[in-house]
Order: sequence, then structure tokens, then C-alpha cells
Amino acid sequence: MTTARPVTPLNFPAERGGCPFAPPPAYERAREEEPVSQVTLFDGTRCWMITRHADVKAVLRDQRFSADIRHPGFPFINASRRALVSGQQTFIRLDDPEHARLRRMLTADFMIKKTEALRPRIQGIVDEFLDRMIAHGSPADLVTDFALPIPSLVICLLLGVDYADHTFFQERSRTLLNNEAAVDDVARARDELVDYLAELAERKRRSPDDSIISRLVARGELTEREVASTGMLLLVAGHETTANMTALSTLVLLREPEQLTRLRAQPALLKGAVEELLRYLSIIQTGLPRVATEDITIGGRTIRAGEGVLCMLATANRDEAAFADAGRLDVAREARRHVAFGFGVHQCLGQPLARVELQIALETLLRRLPTLRLAVPFEEIRYRDDMVVYGVRELPVAW
Repeated sequence: MTTARPVTPLNFPAERGGCPFAPPPAYERAREEEPVSQVTLFDGTRCWMITRHADVKAVLRDQRFSADIRHPGFPFINASRRALVSGQQTFIRLDDPEHARLRRMLTADFMIKKTEALRPRIQGIVDEFLDRMIAHGSPADLVTDFALPIPSLVICLLLGVDYADHTFFQERSRTLLNNEAAVDDVARARDELVDYLAELAERKRRSPDDSIISRLVARGELTEREVASTGMLLLVAGHETTANMTALSTLVLLREPEQLTRLRAQPALLKGAVEELLRYLSIIQTGLPRVATEDITIGGRTIRAGEGVLCMLATANRDEAAFADAGRLDVAREARRHVAFGFGVHQCLGQPLARVELQIALETLLRRLPTLRLAVPFEEIRYRDDMVVYGVRELPVAW
């Protein structure tokens, strides 16, 4: 029997609970009690929050739910998100056929075969940064010394961006992904990054190479600003997500010694363990936004045309109907049905690269540092509660 709808919708976002790896308790209660429920956003508007695995997949596969921010009723979780996307549209905020046309320009660069061929190069990068960290000595900050520079360098190499500029784009990325950043700061960071990449695109036009940005320019279908907006999306998403997954995965494994011991004893579990970590941690915890373009029934509720929805990946990935004992980390679990990368036509383009980077980074770290441990009490770890991409601010480790 469906329980009665709360008189007052939940304010979004909700406060986190005692476990830093779990979604806010209010979201998990909603999944069990009222899986399609209304929430109140920062500006007083309301939208629907979708929390069950099956319902999240149903919304994300249904193209009657639009990803285009230009539709009236599109839900923004804060003013900075609205400011970020108010500039040049990227393909993730478009619907087919335009979304498909732009996405196809990048598909070949992120195919499984292409990213698997990068393994030796990525392994070399991982070893290089781990060598530096070890040489510098214990303790170290795993975020700045290992987890962040690896995907940053990889995406720079693929895009054709000079890694010497990594401080510039990492600082602006942090502003773009900060849910509490001032609107003017977000707009400035976005414009500076787009200007930087537009200038790079123009240089690639004059002196082409084998980078993604150079190939986009050579197609002649996009302006420099359009190439720059696409490059910004790839640059920001390409290092922030993997960096935070690497550090947070390491932390949760150090917190779960039985799982860590099992993984070290059975290296063949590594690929599956990465899927389980993606499911268990689900670092995009503020939901994927969509807006209904016609009346649609989801989970027994009618969502009217023009009403926004937030698909909560983190609660979907801890749905007992999809994953038995879902609140427990199990490195031997078959977790490939998770939705950490989204679902449907907008599913994350870079997921093959993210998987390879995570597999190599975690395997190398656990193999080469068998005595890896936290250098501070677990309770002192600080989390990125204010960011779109969840993670840790720093991770002091020793060995």
C-alpha cells in the first residue's frame, strides 16, 4: 500500500547522515516510503524526486523527459547550476537529434577498444605519480599527490590541453562544481575556461594534431566557441569524477579491511570491485535533472508536462529491489546494473575511460603500498558536501 504524500515536500538538498558514503537518510526514506515524491528547490519551486532503481531507469530511457534546459520547468538545484548552463549549450543539455549529432563526433574517442589501448600509457602515468609520492615520503595527501593529477594529465593528453595549465583549469573546475559558489564567480570561471579553450581551438586550426579538440576543429561543423564548450565539459568531467572516485574508493576500502584483504588476495576481483565501488559510492548525489514534455506516469504518480524531475542515482544504486543487501560493500558483487554513469541516450560518454583509470589506479596503489593506511583518524576526514561531484577534500595517508 502506498503511504500518504507528506503535507510539506522535502527541502532539497537534504542534510547528510552519519555515514559519509551513503545518500542523505531523507532520500533513502523517500525511496522506501514515497519513491516518487515532490521536493522544494532553492528558489521555492517544486519538482519530483525519483529514488527507485527501476523508476530512475524508466525516466532516463524515456525521451519524453527532456535534458534541455530551455524547456520551461527544468529543475535547477541552485543558482550556480543555472548560471553555469546559461552560456553555450553542450550536448548533454540537448535532446536528440541534436544531442546525437554532437555526441557522435566524440564517440570514437571513448569507445572501449580505444580506451583499452590506452592502458599502457595510463599505467605509466599512474606509476610516475606513485613513484613521486613514495619518493616524497609518508604521509601524503592522496588527492593532490595521486588521485587528482592522474585523470587530469590523461584528459589533457586526449584533448590536447597543456598540462602545465592544470592549476588554471582545476581552480575554475572547482568553482564550476561548487554548489555554494556565487553566480558571478561561476559565470566568470565558465567564461575564462571557454576563452582559454577557444584560443586553443584556434591554435589547433592553424597547427592541427591528433587531439580531440584538433579533430573537432577539423570537422568544420562547430565554431571555436562550440568546440570550447564541448572541451570544457570533457575537461571538467574528465578529471573531477575519476579523481574523486579514486580517493573515495581508497578511503572506503581502508575503512572496510575485510573487503580490502579479499581484494588484495584475489586481484581478479578488481574489475568487478570497481563496478561495486561505483554503485556503492555514486558520487553524483544531487540527481540528474529532466523535465517532462508531456504527461507521464512513473511509479504510480502522474508527472505533468512542464514538471521537473531529479533522478537520484545514489538511492537507485542502493535499492534492495535491484541489489540484495544494497547498503553493504561487497567487492565480489555483480554490480554492472548500477546507474552511476546514468542510463539511456545520455549515459556518460567517458565511462570506458573512467573504468580503465580506476582499475589501474586502485590496482597499482593496493599492490605497491601493501601497508597503506590513514594518517589521521577517520572522523577527521573532510568531505565535499558543497560540490556537484562528491568526494573528500584531502586524504592523508601513510604506508
